Amino acid sequence: MKFRFWGVRGSIPSPGPRTVRYGGNTTCIEVCSRAGATIVLDAGTGISALAQDLMARRAAGGGDIRADIFITHSHWDHIHGLPFFAPLFVKGTQVCLHGAHDPITGKGIEHVMGVQLQNSYFPVSEERMDATIAYRTLEIGEPHHIGDVRVDNVVMNHPVTNLGYRIGCDGASLFFTGDHEPFYNPCAPDHPGHAAAAREIARRQQEIDAAMAGVDALIVDCSYTIQEYPAKQGWGHGTFDGALEMALRVGARALYCTHHEPTRSDDELEAAFAEALARFEGRLGGLRVVLAREGLEVAL
Repeated sequence: MKFRFWGVRGSIPSPGPRTVRYGGNTTCIEVCSRAGATIVLDAGTGISALAQDLMARRAAGGGDIRADIFITHSHWDHIHGLPFFAPLFVKGTQVCLHGAHDPITGKGIEHVMGVQLQNSYFPVSEERMDATIAYRTLEIGEPHHIGDVRVDNVVMNHPVTNLGYRIGCDGASLFFTGDHEPFYNPCAPDHPGHAAAAREIARRQQEIDAAMAGVDALIVDCSYTIQEYPAKQGWGHGTFDGALEMALRVGARALYCTHHEPTRSDDELEAAFAEALARFEGRLGGLRVVLAREGLEVAL
């Protein structure tokens, strides 16, 4: 199994000279199994470049494209590349969109395409797309198999339902958080609800840790520094330090920091990363820690 980053920024695309080394596209990760399954994690603007690459593989004799796209959640930066996924306009392409039920609208994952392809927002309707498009609304905690790939999910901590995905194949595993904020108790210690909230946090943290346990690659939302976080609490994003603590706690072999703050230049990103690593000096053991960039490909 191997995976490749096609988009590593969060919130909004940020192209330009300040982000050229790590990339300005929003979240998209391609996972490929030895048997040929193509799993796509999130559909930020990075999926457009992935689409062109898949089209080139097809032209070189790779056959019709089949892709299973797993959406962590429906915030714009994780879905706004979907209408620009070029294989959707090619006959013979098969695409299945997987994701969570939306408790606000009461709809399944099909609402992601339905909203984006309204005439007010996009000029081409789904009916005019030549690919075969299917939708699968996932059951929380239930494994799903695609060929030789097993995909498990768990609910992370974000203002909307966000599924973290564990991908297992060929004896290797990775976990992608999507957007995730470390848990905090919203009740003051003297509040009557503090103890109940603490128990619920512990339960959910245990579920997440179990889903991540022992993965070869842990891919985590590292939007903020610990200095920035207090002003962003409740926004649903994590820190470099929180990701490092998480990786050590669950016994991950490697940590990939992603969902980079869009206003941070490459130089600033490297400085924030180095500062966090310095605080963990002597604690990392064999943990490999990587700052994700567009184009980075990893074989597991």
